[in-house]
Amino acid sequence: MKYGERLRELRKDKGLTMDELAEQTGLSQSYISEIERNIKEPKFDKLNLLANYFDVSVDYILGRTNIKSKNTDKITQALEDNPELADFWEQLKKRESMQLLFKQTRNMSDKSIRDVVRFMKSVEDELDRNNY
Repeated sequence: MKYGERLRELRKDKGLTMDELAEQTGLSQSYISEIERNIKEPKFDKLNLLANYFDVSVDYILGRTNIKSKNTDKITQALEDNPELADFWEQLKKRESMQLLFKQTRNMSDKSIRDVVRFMKSVEDELDRNNY
């Protein structure tokens, strides 16, 4: 799903018109319309504003994940110094079944997040070695 479709879906789920969303976010109605029609790709500051408004991650708006949770951003930041775990995380966050993990990370330290993802990677590697 493209970012424009995502934004439209989020707006409609909240029962908002473009004018109402514009008023509540400070963006213009025409700008929102252009985003929803995939004419304009929003800049990061606007994406961040919209993600915060709808309480979803930027990745969700961009269609990189189907999981709305903002906790995915926290995990990404915790893993940024470890490319191998960061790549593994990029694969994991596309799985709907990982929703519980995202909720659990809310109160975890970066070290704990790294430990959990490292453990998950070792389990998956072991399963791959044993052809599961």
